[in-house]
Amino acid sequence: MRRRKALALLSAAALPGLAGRRAGAQSPWRPARPVTLLVPFPPGGATDLCARALQPGMQAALGQNVVVENRPGATGVVGTRAVAALPGDGQVILVNASGTMTIQPVVMQRPGFDPERDFKPVILAMSAPNVIVVNPALPVHDVAGLAQWMADQGETVSFSSSGIGSSEQLGFELFLLRTGRKAVHVPFAGGAAAITAVIGNTVPVSMVNSGTAAPQIASGQLRMIAVAGPRRLAWAPEVATMAEQGLPGLHSLSWTGLFVPAATPDPVAAALHEAAAATLRQPEVVERLERIRFVVEGGSREELGSLVAADLARWRGVVRDAGIAVN
Repeated sequence: MRRRKALALLSAAALPGLAGRRAGAQSPWRPARPVTLLVPFPPGGATDLCARALQPGMQAALGQNVVVENRPGATGVVGTRAVAALPGDGQVILVNASGTMTIQPVVMQRPGFDPERDFKPVILAMSAPNVIVVNPALPVHDVAGLAQWMADQGETVSFSSSGIGSSEQLGFELFLLRTGRKAVHVPFAGGAAAITAVIGNTVPVSMVNSGTAAPQIASGQLRMIAVAGPRRLAWAPEVATMAEQGLPGLHSLSWTGLFVPAATPDPVAAALHEAAAATLRQPEVVERLERIRFVVEGGSREELGSLVAADLARWRGVVRDAGIAVN
């Protein structure tokens, strides 16, 4: 045994070049050119704000310039298709929203990309659950109360959302399926208009993004009765989740994740994951994202992949069971 150890030490000493090459092979990948965080939406939205919050930290972690590019169109589909067609060299990272990655492929006949086939996950950056809100004039304070009130109204109840095929619409359709209730969908062009309709009581109930509706909830213009996420909101801990109110697994989350083309080598995807994960741990980044009422996430690449698969399966089931027309 001593002789084998001695021979191994002598061999390592005699081959310093080989040892150096082995050490070099373990070095993380670094980009040779500036990296682009491509956002398939216009500037100013949550996904864009996320990319801009990540940009300084990822630039420092990667040792290379990082720029944010907005390429909007077709609810994020235009930019997403563009990244799917790129070579997997790590130079372009897609910063995308859950609606584009897991709802558009379900509600569109030909989205032009497959989120599982065409992309590798990098990291889940942030999330915000959708919530059910009602006009404060309604005698409704929880899920059971809403279900009973809807039963009393017959089939005359309507609900608003930020648009056809949105996570808010599909989330409320899932609520209807789970509770056996009926309601008419009234789509609006964005969450703000859907919220305004509930405040004005032209539509009594809605599922909306918690971050978008936070000011109106805080002011009492809306009453939040349930959180469609895995945990309560830190800024409204008194409102229970759907699971706590007897509807386990009823999740409707808006989230932002980072993705690269499927051809990207795993060491490159791993290096980008480490850079993004380190950035998401920075207090100033956490504070910046929490300011827009999102929860900073992180986690492994595999966890984001599992989230995409679970969302796709959930929304396919809702579209099928609710009879939602596919465009």
